[in-house]
Amino acid sequence: MTFSRRLQQVLMVWRSGRWSSRWSRRSAHLEDGGGGGGGGGGEGSRSCSRTFCCPAGQPEKPLELHRRKLLLWFSHLPREEAQFGGCLSPEAMQVEPLILERRPEDHAGLLGSSPHARNQLSPSVSLEQLFEPAQAQDRGQGVNVVLYGAVGTGKSTVFRKLVLDWCRGKSLTHFSLLIPFSCEDLAQLAKAASLRDLVSRKYHHLRKHPLLSGEGRQAQQVLFLFNGMEKIQLDFRIGGAELCSDPDEALAPSVVVVNLLRKYLLPEASVLVTTRLSAVDRIPTKCVSRYAQVCGFMDAEQQRGYFASRLLQRAGGPRAPGEAPGEAHRLLEQLYASLRGRSQLSAACFLPSYCWLTCATLHFLRFTDLQAPIRTLTGVYTSFLRLNFGGEVLGTGGTGTGTGSLMPYVVRTVGKLAFDGVTHKRTRFSEEELEQWVGGKTKTAEDLHQLAVFRTDVLDFFLAPCVESPERSRENPGEGDERCYVFAVPAMQEYLAALYVVLGENKSPLEKLTQQVSVTIGKAGEDVNALAAVLSKFAPLRLFAVFNLLKLFPALYQRIKASNRGRIARTMAAEMFRSEDSFNEDVLDQVEHGLLGVHGPDPERRRSGQPFELYPIFMGGLLHYGNRSLLQQLGCNVPSSSVSQITRVLRKFLVRELSKPQPPEEQMDLLVLLYEFQNPRLTAEVLASVRTVRLSNVRMTPLKCFIVGSVLSCTPARYHLEELDLSSCLLTPDLLGFLQPAFRHTRRLNISDNPSLLVSGVSALMGALSDNQSLTHLGLFHTGLRDQGAVELAEGLEQQQQQQQQLWPLQELNVAFNDLTDTGALALVDACRNHPTLHTVHLYLNPFSEGGVPGGRSSSSSSSSSLRVLSSLLEGSEVSENWNLVLRRIQENTTSSNQDRVRRQLQVFLKELQLGRQQQRSFLKRLRLHWVETSVHQALKKLQEDS
Repeated sequence: MTFSRRLQQVLMVWRSGRWSSRWSRRSAHLEDGGGGGGGGGGEGSRSCSRTFCCPAGQPEKPLELHRRKLLLWFSHLPREEAQFGGCLSPEAMQVEPLILERRPEDHAGLLGSSPHARNQLSPSVSLEQLFEPAQAQDRGQGVNVVLYGAVGTGKSTVFRKLVLDWCRGKSLTHFSLLIPFSCEDLAQLAKAASLRDLVSRKYHHLRKHPLLSGEGRQAQQVLFLFNGMEKIQLDFRIGGAELCSDPDEALAPSVVVVNLLRKYLLPEASVLVTTRLSAVDRIPTKCVSRYAQVCGFMDAEQQRGYFASRLLQRAGGPRAPGEAPGEAHRLLEQLYASLRGRSQLSAACFLPSYCWLTCATLHFLRFTDLQAPIRTLTGVYTSFLRLNFGGEVLGTGGTGTGTGSLMPYVVRTVGKLAFDGVTHKRTRFSEEELEQWVGGKTKTAEDLHQLAVFRTDVLDFFLAPCVESPERSRENPGEGDERCYVFAVPAMQEYLAALYVVLGENKSPLEKLTQQVSVTIGKAGEDVNALAAVLSKFAPLRLFAVFNLLKLFPALYQRIKASNRGRIARTMAAEMFRSEDSFNEDVLDQVEHGLLGVHGPDPERRRSGQPFELYPIFMGGLLHYGNRSLLQQLGCNVPSSSVSQITRVLRKFLVRELSKPQPPEEQMDLLVLLYEFQNPRLTAEVLASVRTVRLSNVRMTPLKCFIVGSVLSCTPARYHLEELDLSSCLLTPDLLGFLQPAFRHTRRLNISDNPSLLVSGVSALMGALSDNQSLTHLGLFHTGLRDQGAVELAEGLEQQQQQQQQLWPLQELNVAFNDLTDTGALALVDACRNHPTLHTVHLYLNPFSEGGVPGGRSSSSSSSSSLRVLSSLLEGSEVSENWNLVLRRIQENTTSSNQDRVRRQLQVFLKELQLGRQQQRSFLKRLRLHWVETSVHQALKKLQEDS
């Protein structure tokens, strides 16, 4: 095929495919959370080109062209799938949710019962079985199938898989033509159109196809698909929709659909309709051949299959930095163990949507890549809601269409419940509380209907029955057997509470009153001005004071609103720095613990009650422009003026709180907040007053290292961090690359007690510090340096001296407790002697031979200063002048992982001191040796108490 012909076909596909942008947003991954769809559009296009390309010079047949275009459109990868690195293929994610066939009487009274109560035993069916020949086809009519389910159960996933399987010839092969429609698109068409016009509008290549002519029984080979029927008004009443049997007669799109379902129009054609639970009864039972309910993932094996298809995509490809071989498999096994146990996660993953959210969160937490786009936890949750509620509306009842987005209703009801729970430190809610918060203020019949629709379609999406643990029952023995509900994912409660606050829904009674008065006065403003212009010719001037007061009231309301936004900022700061939460693990470990049940806090450090530390972080993330843009698509608007006011007040409170000492976990949470905010200017202004970042004992991951580096990279070049403490953080060489932006500003860097950090050498460390020109203290205590690493470090220091422009002003180097022998230590000491600024090297706790590495001071050959080498408490038979410094540093760097080694070394010091005291003749020197010996005994005693 020539290049010009290729170009013409691409342009034709583009012209006829412009309509699919909304379809790609709604059907390609969809309001059901992307349970089984999604793959790269490029891969889909390559696949379909190989399958359906015609020989050069021959025109492509309409049906083959139709298959190729559908395959291209439905293989489109939504941008939310970037959470998974863009490495997914459509074939790898076809985990189909459970589909149960229902009888017509099973769906009667749907609005009055819970979906969980309706999941009675019914035969499971496949899509192929739904369209098997039935009695209707024996009469010459096609099959009408209604596929229904609540939000998130997987309707659109099934719909997508049906189209892709038909395009590949894997399913429904007895249909020659399959025509999918989005009811959201049809509802927006105001102009009357015939069936063939509707088809040609979406699929130009089918505009004159004989299968749609209505002649003979050709339409028996056609299957129409209508996704999201609740978004279009269908009126089956007599006189409500005109009868029509002509495919060329122009009618309203809803009337065309009604006639297809009535079998007046193309009666031989089959129809599949997907809809939400509450809209099933809009189609009369006589117009439906079969009902089927999409029920999500009913067992752990289905859930495990989904997780495997998502998480193991990386197994065959390149690993992300910091990702160990087989990590995805270990992650999958941890998830599976949690699913098989009676955990809340297994209850949440009943919905494929929450399986998607779980995978997206784990990819965010575990598979960080420097080359990947910026991702935030708030962005993951906002994208999740956009996938599930983008375009969703709340029906007005009967045959009416929806009015307004569904998401604001969610915020006003479920968000209010979440906010009350966060305020009072509660995660469980009774049925009475659900009634109070979700439906307590309904007054009109329309309100009651909307509430019924919401409960049927949406409420179970957010709230799930609490999976009670025996420990929790013993902690709350007085709660009885009352059924309680929790948010399906704990972080969702904090997200919705944050959204409730940021959108300004938590107004005080005074604010609500002033808002109503301001709106009333604002509407009357023009009338007031007109009246004042007329009366100015007759009335006294004192009368105009009343008009001026009326016009000033909206300005007063604006000041009240500004005060409310200031309160939001104060709430964020107060929640971030709660003293009772100081001993909790950092928020990222809390999220991972909630999914995998690992990395929890020590029992002694655990505090009663839920910390809710994600709540203020989500508030900060929701102020970011990208998340506000997604929320605006959902009908939730956060004005830029509000963001500016909140940010201005928040900066002041953050700077004030950072002047106080903070535990390492709290400092990590602050960095996460600044990262989620994605505001470089605010970050730089807040960090301007920060001179020390201590993250000791925080379990560092690629994501946390990326956050530290990303946040500190916002600071200007003149900024300097006096100390960055990353000791005991489980650092590995792969993580150092993420930290390079943070190292650039650091003067005192402590990465001690990371025993696997420098096992493979120091090249990664030297590369991470390549931009640093201010480093004065480098702590490498217990980092697995060994002789090879010491030699590499010595060579690096010598190379720096040859390149004066990159020379560190290094003053102190700690390489103690690194299994150095005489060879490696002497090579490093020789390099340090030649360094112009380095004056102290720590070498104790290394297995040197007797007299192998001398301590004390030695003159440098190239500098007037002398190098102090600290290798023991003794210098010969006398006490070293630096013994106190050595002992103090040993105690400072002692952790649970190296206590045995330190204890043995201190015992060796004791023997050396005792031997030196026996050999020493001077009484004063023996007394000093005894004093040092006593200090070592005290250090050993303290070590024993700590263990």
